[in-house]
Formats: sequence, structure tokens, C-alpha cells
Amino acid sequence: MPELPEVETTRRGIAPHITGVIIRAAVVRQRRLRWPVPAGLSRRLAGQVITAADRRGKYLLLGTSDFTVIIHLGMSGSLRMVTDGVMPGPHDHVDLCLGNGLRLRLRDPRRFGAVLLTRRDPMLHPLIRNLGPEPLTDAFDGAWLHRRAAGRRAPVKSLIMDSRIVAGVGNIYASEALFLAGILPARRAGRISLKRYEVLAGAVKRVLTEAIEQGGTSLRDFVNGSGEPGYFLQRLLAYGRAGEPCVNCKTAIAQRVLGQRMSYYCPRCQR
Repeated sequence: MPELPEVETTRRGIAPHITGVIIRAAVVRQRRLRWPVPAGLSRRLAGQVITAADRRGKYLLLGTSDFTVIIHLGMSGSLRMVTDGVMPGPHDHVDLCLGNGLRLRLRDPRRFGAVLLTRRDPMLHPLIRNLGPEPLTDAFDGAWLHRRAAGRRAPVKSLIMDSRIVAGVGNIYASEALFLAGILPARRAGRISLKRYEVLAGAVKRVLTEAIEQGGTSLRDFVNGSGEPGYFLQRLLAYGRAGEPCVNCKTAIAQRVLGQRMSYYCPRCQR
């Protein structure tokens, strides 16, 4: 699933091509995504100028004078800039046709993504209003995690993957941050000290920042807005490396299922 770095990479890639540009029409080839694409999308967006391309957690927010288009990439979705003459493939479900001759095209093979529309403040939308702080802002730190973890018996990995605690940290980057912080993914969230949470918050910021710089992680078929893959996969220290030697102590990386997601860790370095 595209996580925060992949969504941020996409936002940065498409923003220069769409900001300040008029929407001529929307082409919807498949309305049945995770939630139905709003009826009359083309009629409602035609003539609107895209004023901003923002992100909140894993959601892209394309602002216009009257609406905000909320886009989620689901499990395997991607957004690409294509010219008007590029024919759609079987999984290309929605195009925003722009006045500059380009199209913003959503490709979503598994159809778990979403294209929604709101007239209200998008921060009040039901999908967004309960999100936790952005992990790369000052609102997210060790003290915040320590407060939210108080009394929790759930694994710490589940804590930092909870979008109500921190927005946008998915399975890949949770595993990597816990490795960098030296914390076992299964350790009870309420049994971790403030000092260790400060280290973990710093690790989350570091791994997300580095992943954004590398254009995200290409697992399965993620590409950015220009159709290019992300390269952070080459820097993964724990995720997907079961049986390989730890880069620090050479102990074999272990794996186990936590919260229905596979977790990777070093049984010696993480405690």
C-alpha cells in the first residue's frame, strides 16, 4: 500500500503540472472504487481551477475554488501525468482532463482507492478529521507518543500504525523506524519509557524523510506522478529481509505477524 512517502512523492510530482490549471472535464471509466466516485464529477469540476495540491496523512487534497477533490491510492493505486493522446489501460479508472493538454490519471488495479468530492473544509471530512498529527511536524514527538501509549497493552507497532495517533505511518516504515530505535515491534506500548519514545519519534521522522528523498519504496507497482519507481527499497534495513543478517549484529532478521501484518525485526538489537 502506498504510505506517506509515496503519497508525498506523488504530490510533489504532480503539483507543478496541475496547480493554477483549469479542469476541462473528468472522465470516469469505473465508479466502483472503495467508495463510489461521485455522480456528475465531470459536470461539477468542469471550469474549476486547481488552486492547491496538498496532503493529509495518506490522502491527497486537490483544492479548487468551490471543491476539494480527495484522492486515496488504496492498496496499489498510482497517479500519473499523461498527455491527452495516451490511451487508458484496463485499470485506469479516472482522468482529470486539464486545460494544459495533460491528464491526471488514476490507475488502481485492486480498486481500493478513492476519488471523492467535498464543498466543506476537507479537514472536517469524516475520513480526515480524526487523523493524528503529521509525523514530520513539531506536533509529533516522543512526549505525544508516550501520552497516547499510557495504559495500552497493544504492541507498539500497532500504536504507530494507528492513524488516530500519527497520520500516514504504514507497515514498511513502522518496521524500519522500530529497527532504528531498537524497539521490538511486539513490546507493549504502555511499557515503553518516555526516553525510548523520544528515540522512536526521531526514527519515524528520519525514515520518512529519507524515503521521501528517495521517491518512496517500490513494492509491487508503486510509481510517482511521472511513472518512475521509488528507490528507498534499496535502503530497507529490516522490512522484507527475513533470514538475512542484521546490518548491525549479523543475527538473522526474524518475522512474525502482528495485527494481521508481517513485522520484521532483529531479535538481538531490538528489545
